[in-house]
Amino acid sequence: MKHLPSELTDAFVDLPRVGLARRPLVRAIPLFLSLLVVVTAPLGFAQTNDWPQFLGPQRNGSYSGRPLARAWPKEGPPTVWKRDVGQGFSGTAISEGRLILFHRLENRAVVECLETKTGKEIWKKSYPTDYRDDFGFDEGPRATPSIANGRVFTFGAEGQLSCWSLASGEKVWGVDTVKELGAGKGFFGRVCSPLVENDLVIVTLGGRDGSGVVAFDASGGKIRWKATKDEASYASPIAATISGRRYVLALTREALVALQPADGAVVFRYPWRPAMSASVSAATPLVVDDLIFLSASYGAQAQVLRFKEKGPEVIWSDTDGLANHYASSVYHAGHLYGWHGRQEQGCELRCVEFKTGKVLWKESGLRAGTVTLAGDELLVLTERGELIRAPASSAGFRPTARVQALPFEVRTSPSLADGLMFARSKKNLVCLDLTKGE
Repeated sequence: MKHLPSELTDAFVDLPRVGLARRPLVRAIPLFLSLLVVVTAPLGFAQTNDWPQFLGPQRNGSYSGRPLARAWPKEGPPTVWKRDVGQGFSGTAISEGRLILFHRLENRAVVECLETKTGKEIWKKSYPTDYRDDFGFDEGPRATPSIANGRVFTFGAEGQLSCWSLASGEKVWGVDTVKELGAGKGFFGRVCSPLVENDLVIVTLGGRDGSGVVAFDASGGKIRWKATKDEASYASPIAATISGRRYVLALTREALVALQPADGAVVFRYPWRPAMSASVSAATPLVVDDLIFLSASYGAQAQVLRFKEKGPEVIWSDTDGLANHYASSVYHAGHLYGWHGRQEQGCELRCVEFKTGKVLWKESGLRAGTVTLAGDELLVLTERGELIRAPASSAGFRPTARVQALPFEVRTSPSLADGLMFARSKKNLVCLDLTKGE
């Protein structure tokens, strides 16, 4: 994932055409949470009670594991454990009762494996990092780890792609993508959460010599294929089964690209990006059957596209329907639920009809946050650290519970595994048991 810096003040740069000096343009969000939604889980990932990658088993922000309590206690779901964390906006990945935490302590990128039910450390590994943020924001990792087939894959803001043993923490292989492929820094470092598809680890790099999207051998780190000359966006690649065929979809800085997983051959390239130079696309597009939802801020149009190998067909397009800034929307029963508008300008939580773009309701005053779907309910975690539970209903936003789960500055998408929610703020990681009720 890609996740966001601490206090968002003077963030973006007014990129000059003729050498104008930098000046604050917007209070931006390093949109690090980005990754694209998949209709079926990538091969090699674990059962639905796990959360082995950014946005869950299917990379669509949906949880379908152990049922949650019908009603939480008045004081909110109980805290199982909590701990301090270092720098970074990387989310947690969970598999086989183990949680992977990726953060920065001083000048080292740290990968820790913890017991999900106790927070007890199982193993801890690290490597030196020299990443420096051009805007003085957080300098920890942005990308969420992925767990597949007993291995952990991490991608640091400095560009180190690494593979670790889930059981022991032993480093299996590593690639310096900056040195080897010229992976671009972008505005806020390298941010792509690795996609594991069969025996490949796929990362959007924006590197040189056709290294826009690169697939590495999951066992040894060897490059298997490279595709596109595009710079990287703040969205990560996904894999989806559409009309019985498997595709990799990568949202680059310039376009939505469909690729063949086996060899990286381009199926189509659909130009799509905000018109502003000082902008990034970070929200994860959603794939539902053969339809794809794309969304971004900075004047970009939200669109629903029908997948076609010769190039997608536009079903609807709207600049004022559901313009996601940094948090991806979720889908339930014909409707989209997500944040509309720029975080620093006062965004709204909205419900939109998926096949038409019609706005059915909007809720202001929450500031910004993330949305996770659990069954037929929404779990909204705001930047202020408030956890809100509400039915996923097109009739309106009607919360059934609200609790202060974390201190202020929460921009990392939470993980939800076996009824436990793992949520991270700027300095804390907390485990909440959502199955315990009154």
